[in-house]
Amino acid sequence: MTLVIGMNSGSSFDGIDVVLAEIGQAADGHPARPVFIDALSRPWPVKVEELVLKAFANELSIFELTRLHYVAGAVYAEAARALLDKRGLGPAEVEVIGVDGQTIYQEPPDHEQMAALPPGAGLVARWLDGPYPCGLQIGEPAVIAAHCDIPVVWNFRPSDHALGGTGAPLMQYLDFVAFRDIGPVLTLNIGGIANCQLAQRDRSKMMAFDTGPGNVMMDYAARRLYGRDYDAGGQIAAAGTVHKPMLDELMSHPFFRRRPPRSAWRLDFGAEFAARILDAYASLPPQDVMATLCAFTAASIVRSVTDHVPALDEIGVVIASGGGVRNATLMGMLAERLPAGPRLTTSDEFGIPPQFKEAVKFAVLAYATQRGLANNIPAASGAARYAVLGKSVQPPRLARESLAASHSGHRGATTGARPDAIQ
Repeated sequence: MTLVIGMNSGSSFDGIDVVLAEIGQAADGHPARPVFIDALSRPWPVKVEELVLKAFANELSIFELTRLHYVAGAVYAEAARALLDKRGLGPAEVEVIGVDGQTIYQEPPDHEQMAALPPGAGLVARWLDGPYPCGLQIGEPAVIAAHCDIPVVWNFRPSDHALGGTGAPLMQYLDFVAFRDIGPVLTLNIGGIANCQLAQRDRSKMMAFDTGPGNVMMDYAARRLYGRDYDAGGQIAAAGTVHKPMLDELMSHPFFRRRPPRSAWRLDFGAEFAARILDAYASLPPQDVMATLCAFTAASIVRSVTDHVPALDEIGVVIASGGGVRNATLMGMLAERLPAGPRLTTSDEFGIPPQFKEAVKFAVLAYATQRGLANNIPAASGAARYAVLGKSVQPPRLARESLAASHSGHRGATTGARPDAIQ
């Protein structure tokens, strides 16, 4: 068994989650179900948070974004070091840190235009004028590797993009790893954006796609209407009444006309769209707005599942995770709306705390990358073939001064140093 750290700051951008997991190899060569050991959550520093929000809105120059990339790496490094210190671990005791970085921009593939590209169009045409996917993550991994002195695997999406895949969601490999022995199961992750995965042992039959908004619109409304970061437990929504005309307008969003594999981002359901909806329904009581946005998340999940997931009656359990599971009102709406048959539960039942599952995902992806394992699911993402996702950065303690030194076992002066000794 191997100790691995995973870190996540997702589309909800509500802080950084850091987990320590123990991962072994199963008989089929893929990782066994990870064993959760410990975790912590840290907020983004206020000044850095302000810059990232500006980056989301495309309000930073390329020079400012470049420096922010390094700043974000330092924030991740401090978060990882905090967990190492909490557990009293040195660098040599952890095999790898997996972190995707903070997504700033995400552009999904246009499958119709991809199919229409002439055979001789060339690679450049795939991205110069569309229609292939692309994205941008920030959080310089060299800063993390240098100041934790642990190998880092980061930026998992581009390898899937290069093969025409959506690169999002990325939960499906963890769900294959964790639930292939009990599949088929449907997993549901409710972060800023919500996504679902049909997981089973036969990866060619798996699927994964974003269902629409998770917490992102509810969180925006809570900040604007109540001055709160989020609606804790869904208490405000529970006090309101769902406004059907508003819900009907929300459900007419063009995102729902896209077929899987599909991905969503803040351009679909972020601040601009949320502000327009709140302005249009400014006369509604604020608790009714919150109730309707909560119902929108539930309704969009159920519509996506019933429209696109085959053989729902053969699925015994829906396993939910992400920050949204702490919203009791949302979970109640989901339980009411989901088709009869599958039992709704959370990943707690399987030893993975729901709020940390996304960070566990990056620990498992990094573990697989270190071993050269195919850790994408082409049937789910639309990629042309299997690939090894993630880019690796080695830490200073593993630097070889020469090949002769490596043969003698000398790997540098910092081997075994504690992270707080690395400057």
